[in-house]
Amino acid sequence: MASMVKLPVIDATPINFADFGQVCEALPDDGAYGPRDAELDLSHGIPRLYILHLERKPFKFTKITHHANVTQCLGSIGGHNWYLGVSKASVVKPDDVDEKIGKKIVKSKAGHSYVPPPPESVHIFRFSGPKFVKLHVGTWHVGPLFKVDCMDFYCLELSNTNEVDHTMHNFKEEDGVVFSFDDQV
Repeated sequence: MASMVKLPVIDATPINFADFGQVCEALPDDGAYGPRDAELDLSHGIPRLYILHLERKPFKFTKITHHANVTQCLGSIGGHNWYLGVSKASVVKPDDVDEKIGKKIVKSKAGHSYVPPPPESVHIFRFSGPKFVKLHVGTWHVGPLFKVDCMDFYCLELSNTNEVDHTMHNFKEEDGVVFSFDDQV
C-alpha cells in the first residue's frame, strides 16, 4: 500500500527554481544575450521545437522522468497557470562516482548512470503568465500538470529525446509513495 504525500505549491521564480533550471520571462528586444536568457544544450542531436497538446493532467503522480542529454524548455501557449514537479538532477558522471559512495547508483536503459530521486526531494512549482522554463540537463520532472481539460505547450528538446533519452523513476513501485497537490489559484 502506497502512502500519499501532499506537496505544497511554490510560485516559480528565477531564484527559487535555479537548482532545477531557469524561469525565463519576457525581455525587451535589445538583442543582447545575458543571464536572463535560457542557456541551452542541444549539442547531442537535432533540436525539435513543437506544440504539445495535453489533456486531463490531474494533480496526482507516481512517476518522474529525466533527460541526460538535453536541456528541455516548456511554456504554456496563452500564459495560463500550469505546474511542474521537479527534483534535482542526479546523473552520475564517471568522475562523480567517488562522491556518490553509499548511494544507490542505477544504470539507465539509455546508457548513463544516476542516483534515484528521493521522495523528499520532490517540489511542485506553479508557472503563470508569459514565461517558460528551461530544465537543466538531468533534472527530474513530471508535467506539465494543469486544472483545465486541455492545454497547449511549446516544447524544445531533441528530435529523439523521448525515444533514446527518457529515464523514468516510479515512486509508487520503488518508494511506496504517491504524490498529490492542490492549488486554490
